[in-house]
Amino acid sequence: MPDSDTVLSALADGVLSLTLNRPDKLNSFNEEMHLALRAGFERAHKDAEVRAVLLTGAGRGFSAGQDLSDRDPRKGTPDLGHTIETFYNPLLRLIRSLEKPVVCAVNGVAAGAGANIAFACDITLAARSARFIQAFAKIGLVPDSGGTWNLPRLIGEARAKALALTAEPLDAETAAGWGLIWGVVDDDKLMDEATALATRLAAGPTKGLGLTKRAIQAAATNSLDQQLDLERDLQREAGRSADYAEGVSAFLEKRKPEFRGK
Repeated sequence: MPDSDTVLSALADGVLSLTLNRPDKLNSFNEEMHLALRAGFERAHKDAEVRAVLLTGAGRGFSAGQDLSDRDPRKGTPDLGHTIETFYNPLLRLIRSLEKPVVCAVNGVAAGAGANIAFACDITLAARSARFIQAFAKIGLVPDSGGTWNLPRLIGEARAKALALTAEPLDAETAAGWGLIWGVVDDDKLMDEATALATRLAAGPTKGLGLTKRAIQAAATNSLDQQLDLERDLQREAGRSADYAEGVSAFLEKRKPEFRGK
């Protein structure tokens, strides 16, 4: 990972914790933080010791999205397409293609790309005080970081359009009720619960969990026949794994399984 304190990284019990760390800027993204977070997810892809990822933010917010001072049109017209192609799209692809669980703990406001990155993670918990804002409409932009793809699939076109066009804040309870996130936790318990969840997933049969993630994501664009074929193929792969052999052996021998993610 690049030598940067904009993203704090720690590995414990198979969980790679990545903490966005520009609290004075509500963890808004500059290029340094983009590269540090990408490096963290690249490590998760390559390092067998990483069995799950926990993503959160330092301070009072998760992320306010892009640091607009880095893309100030008063200093010349920025190419925001280049910003997306160079930074946001590679990050989203890394999160979605990682065949390991990604837990997100939203500890406060998540706005713009910050909200959509949270929605792209596998299991997202939010503090009760958290708010999600599609802030793009306030400055004449289009939701990015997968927002226009994820939102209508998760909550339907009507709600997706309303959130994107009005930029109205969405409270954590409503986000959970709509199915945008998994659950809501009291603020002072968020990190304990998120860490416990990530640790439990990391200790599980991560080979099968990764294949499950792949299958569920593919369902958005597959036909039923394609999905049935994919389930067959992935189940064949899972059935040949050491994790499956260990899981069944442990069940039959009435002991706790020791999965290795293989």
